[in-house]
Amino acid sequence: MSQAASLQFDTTLASQPPEPTHTLVGIDDIRAARELLRGVVRDTPLTECAPLSTKLGGPAYLKCESLQRAGSFKVRGAYVRMARLSDAERARGVVAASAGNHAQGVAVAANLLGSHATVFMPRTAPLTKVTATKAYGATVRLIGVSVADALVAAKDFAEQTGAVFIHPFDHPDVIAGQGTVGLELLEQCPELSTVLVSMGGGGLISGVAVALKAVRPDIQVVGVQASASAAFAKSLQVGQPVTLKTTATIADGIAVNRPGELTFAHVRELVDDVVTVSDEDLARALLFCFERAKLVVEPAGVAGVAAMLADPRRFTAPIATVLTGGNIDPLLMLRVIEHGLAAAGRYLYLMVRATDRPGNLASTLALLAEQGVNVLDVEHFRHDSRLRLGEAVIALSVETRGSEHSEQLLEILRHAGVSVMFPA
Repeated sequence: MSQAASLQFDTTLASQPPEPTHTLVGIDDIRAARELLRGVVRDTPLTECAPLSTKLGGPAYLKCESLQRAGSFKVRGAYVRMARLSDAERARGVVAASAGNHAQGVAVAANLLGSHATVFMPRTAPLTKVTATKAYGATVRLIGVSVADALVAAKDFAEQTGAVFIHPFDHPDVIAGQGTVGLELLEQCPELSTVLVSMGGGGLISGVAVALKAVRPDIQVVGVQASASAAFAKSLQVGQPVTLKTTATIADGIAVNRPGELTFAHVRELVDDVVTVSDEDLARALLFCFERAKLVVEPAGVAGVAAMLADPRRFTAPIATVLTGGNIDPLLMLRVIEHGLAAAGRYLYLMVRATDRPGNLASTLALLAEQGVNVLDVEHFRHDSRLRLGEAVIALSVETRGSEHSEQLLEILRHAGVSVMFPA
């Protein structure tokens, strides 16, 4: 099993304020945001995940923001930001850019506050998130292929129309709103030792870190990024925000190519560590939440679970992670689950060479059945330059109980005289 890669950045460097100096959000800002959000958002459940606790050797909890209004934590920051606008500003409308969750949060908040929202989303945004954003009352405009493209378009729209731009993460009110998740964590489990938070632009972890460190400075706050979109990890290494050229990951919700100036200042000052996880780790974690925790979560939302599964003994329990969102496209969910099964060694594709005679295919399938293997697909063909006259190839996709079972199966096939061509 792969291990979560870790960035242990220089604490001396991290303790120095970045240039220019930014005023950090304080615990009083987050408490005020909590009052604004009463009756608007849900206090989402914090539930212990017994299978995860067993793997970690101590209590492991899941903070289910995937069950939040509009399906993610984003409505918290969006509502606080917009509630503090003047009546005149709300009358001009608001504009945002998002791959999906911030879009829905802004749409819901605008609807509640009597404003109109225009949301720019990349053309690659999941259809379910686009449809939901429209259903909440926002006007959606699709542009570009990334959140960065949508951000440029949204800012241009704000300048041209006077609409107020609602940044997805880099604003004090947004950070304060997201920080209310941290207050809930402390109330629900005061004895926590470690909190893992997935990171995209850094709004959530900034707010959560402010809340946790103000009350419990000893809590370890750890950010988790997709390794293919680790803008914070690289930025912390050089001491200032840097821009990634690409952010190719299945976790579209945290595929942000550059940290915010304000969120970078918070993370640098308050976050203890940043780790990265691969797409394979994310796929396994999504499958784990679906199978073992009975929760539907999007890839970006399971980053903390992925880090725990990748390196179970790394973090000190009691530990909690925030399941940041549950807005996953059903088709993507199907693909990710299949990928997760393959990453966990539960899908096996193999090709065997066989004598082309009646009953050979049936006997091979019978041998697989004896080993408790579920055959998903079978293809039988004779036209291959590697084959001799009278030979055929059987290509099989099978479901096994895991990597060990797959290895046992291959060994049994070879012992039975079956010529396995792939995997070699």
